[in-house]
Amino acid sequence: MTTNLREYRLVFVGPGEGQTAVGDYAQDFVTAVRPHFGDVTEVRTRGPGGDTVRDIRRYRRSVAAAVAEAPNRVLVHGELAAGGAAPFWAIAGLPGTPVTATIHDPPQGVWWPAATKFMFGPTLTRKLIFHGLHYPLRPLSTKVEGIVNGRRTLFALTDTGRRSIEQRYPHTTAVYVPHIVRDRPVIQPVQERANAVGFFGHVYRGKGFEQIARIRELLPDDIAIRVAGRGTEALPRVDGIEILGGVDGPAEDAFFGSVRAIVVPYGKRHWYDETYPASGVVAHATAYRTPVVCTAYGSLAELDEQTGAVVVRTSGTDQAAVAAGLARAIEALLGDTGRLTELGEYAEKTRQARSGAATAQAYAATWAQLLARHHGGH
Repeated sequence: MTTNLREYRLVFVGPGEGQTAVGDYAQDFVTAVRPHFGDVTEVRTRGPGGDTVRDIRRYRRSVAAAVAEAPNRVLVHGELAAGGAAPFWAIAGLPGTPVTATIHDPPQGVWWPAATKFMFGPTLTRKLIFHGLHYPLRPLSTKVEGIVNGRRTLFALTDTGRRSIEQRYPHTTAVYVPHIVRDRPVIQPVQERANAVGFFGHVYRGKGFEQIARIRELLPDDIAIRVAGRGTEALPRVDGIEILGGVDGPAEDAFFGSVRAIVVPYGKRHWYDETYPASGVVAHATAYRTPVVCTAYGSLAELDEQTGAVVVRTSGTDQAAVAAGLARAIEALLGDTGRLTELGEYAEKTRQARSGAATAQAYAATWAQLLARHHGGH
């Protein structure tokens, strides 16, 4: 039995564009998969802590209504991330309806299931209440998520993440499809760009931005450092480090066109547990055919030169040793034009393999099999 997704409605639930990196991913994703379905209904939420309980109830009603309008010809898919309580609760329940989700912070889809606007307050007291509730109740939230997702099909953006989901929720079906890579303008080859490296992304715990000053001290003066991304404008100013702040559109193109590699110095980001997210920064770099120099933390360990990456594997968690290892790798790469050129070519091959069209096809194949099984069992 073959399943024609064009006969189905996709009910897509996820953060809106600009609502954290997951919202940006969600926009790229739904744009890519839309042509595979007869119609798509979007229920877009705010980012972590942006929605009230009333908002979440409204999202649940919207999902239920969209499902009811297309009985037996509907698939629900959600984007689940650490603090994304609204998408999680919006797709909870729905008996008899095929539901899948992409898990952005495996092994769990949501780590803060009560992350409502009230609970996410900025004061110290509110933060103590927030974590005082979520941290000790981790076993309960894990159990609740196991009940909600039951035997659903869950997608992971790294193979490490897929394995972690299987271990925590053995009754689910975990499928690995790499992080989608956006279409971006073709810029000059890496070997023809300025002798500089870049740090890119949204500043928050675990991204390693605190390492930049130490790496600057270890690199030769002729290697420039440029930093861009949301929140980077608040970083301390250091001689020899150019901080650009958030960049979009032509400014983003220009940033990537001004560096030969992107440095990804990630470390432990989630003190609740080990998590295995894919790196949106690596996907951004790949979109611009730009190699990355990264730590081997978490899912980054899956990368290699065949994906356009230099992975620096250091023993232990000593930050000085990590910075030194990254600096040595940066200097060696930028000083070897042949190797740099080769990594740029590998990044281009990875970009093609992980394009929106390729990603959508991989999801569509899994969905078609899921729907065939679902209807075959009725």
